Amino acid sequence: MKLGILSCSPNAYSTRRLKEAAEQRNHEIKVLDTLKFAIDLERGSPDLYYRQKPLSNYDAVLPRIGASITYYGTAVVRQFQEMDVYCANTAHGILNSRDKLRSLQILSRHHIGIPKTTFVRDKKDVLPAIARVGGAPVVIKLIEGTQGIGVLLAESVNQAESIIELLQSQKQNVLIQKFVAESKGKDIRAFVVGDQVVAAMRRVAQGQEFRSNVHRGGLAEPVELDEQYRETAVRCTQILGLSVAGVDMLEGKDGPQVMEVNSSPGLEGIETCTDLDIAGVIIDYIAAQVDFPEIDVRQRLTVSKGYGVSEIYVPDGSKFVGQTIVETKLTESDINVLTLYRGAKVIPNPREGRILEAGDKLLCFGKLESMRGMVPARTRRKRRPTIQDLDTHINDD
Repeated sequence: MKLGILSCSPNAYSTRRLKEAAEQRNHEIKVLDTLKFAIDLERGSPDLYYRQKPLSNYDAVLPRIGASITYYGTAVVRQFQEMDVYCANTAHGILNSRDKLRSLQILSRHHIGIPKTTFVRDKKDVLPAIARVGGAPVVIKLIEGTQGIGVLLAESVNQAESIIELLQSQKQNVLIQKFVAESKGKDIRAFVVGDQVVAAMRRVAQGQEFRSNVHRGGLAEPVELDEQYRETAVRCTQILGLSVAGVDMLEGKDGPQVMEVNSSPGLEGIETCTDLDIAGVIIDYIAAQVDFPEIDVRQRLTVSKGYGVSEIYVPDGSKFVGQTIVETKLTESDINVLTLYRGAKVIPNPREGRILEAGDKLLCFGKLESMRGMVPARTRRKRRPTIQDLDTHINDD
């Protein structure tokens, strides 16, 4: 396998370890400076130049895109994808994870546990937002901060209001997040490769510091995660469109609370802590995937008129409850079940004899007209009326 590591820091620990692991496995490896590419586009022939010369052929690339070059870095990754080169993390996945607001919006929709979070711009919305997440203390985060930079703890409402006002005056977008008191000063970093958590550590802050990042002086210890934490870490990685990721979780009283999913997780802290060859696991995973280039299903399906992908829910009381997949006769309606979602479990290519249960969700490919009647009508989320709502109705009358 000929592998390129996209990195502007060839001497960084993670880059060196990945290069070393690839060489130990007799792969051809080269570290490529992400900013030295030129992207050429013409009909039917997307191409890349590197240091003013045509880029040679690569089987795969492993992006290590820093936050400061997200736009250009993801453009380069996207170009590799269009050239049918396997990318361990896609441009779409990197963009999803890099923006804290975007990632939390996506994870929230998929029922992943996250600390209660709000995002506002108008000064008048700040105090109600703080109240909605549970009041002070609150955590204030820059949307694109990394390594604990841009993460602040406000002990009082007045302090939170002052910090937010200052950051917004500097044109910074900030999130207001519930402070998970039971996890103060510690968190979990789960390192995911493919569909497995290959290592995990608990990071503990030192002194008065509430941020547990190793870059902030936190100490790390290896930890064995239970099934709930492992499944959450893998699901987050897959939902955001990544294959290699570091998932940071708080140990909340109601289970894992996901703070962030990192598309370029550092190796030094977790390899030192666990004494595991994580770099080697990543290289082995990439080598196993190179014959299966990433495909954008949405682009490919546009050529199949009348066919597409949809989700079919199996609510309580559905005629499908208690039936096997073959007994549903979906295939007779030109519908194929690709994946079965049951709670936190993901069952790809489920057997025809698997019995469906209430609450199951089926990801299907087939004739859209056949699936349309099986998709439940959208239901509007109900919420309790607020005093402001009541005032509005009175004024309307």
